[in-house]
Amino acid sequence: MNKEYLIEDIKRIAGVNPRKCMKCGKCSGACPAYDEMDYHPHQFVDMVETGRIEELMNSRGIYRCLSCFACVERCPRSVEPAALIEAVRDAVVRQQGADHLKPERIPEILDEDIPQQAITSAFRKYKK
Repeated sequence: MNKEYLIEDIKRIAGVNPRKCMKCGKCSGACPAYDEMDYHPHQFVDMVETGRIEELMNSRGIYRCLSCFACVERCPRSVEPAALIEAVRDAVVRQQGADHLKPERIPEILDEDIPQQAITSAFRKYKK
């Protein structure tokens, strides 16, 4: 899949325009997983906007996001960083050749540092 198509696909799935971000950092300031993420919500939005998708897809931070939407609540421009993070997670799953998460696979991908909420959220989203 070419990079430009992937970027547009992520924006379409998220329903978000990352160009609206004014890089104020309020989303990152509200993030309860801030210390656990290699890229913080405002950086994540910027990376989508500038096309650094491969870095995001290889980031462990996309699995550290709790999907609590605190970043969405704090954003004065309605950019919704959490929606972009979820869209990148979806893109990773699709590239792995599956569109679901099977219960028997959870132990092999489980990391004791991943919050339980993230695992539950992923299971709800990726089971079919």
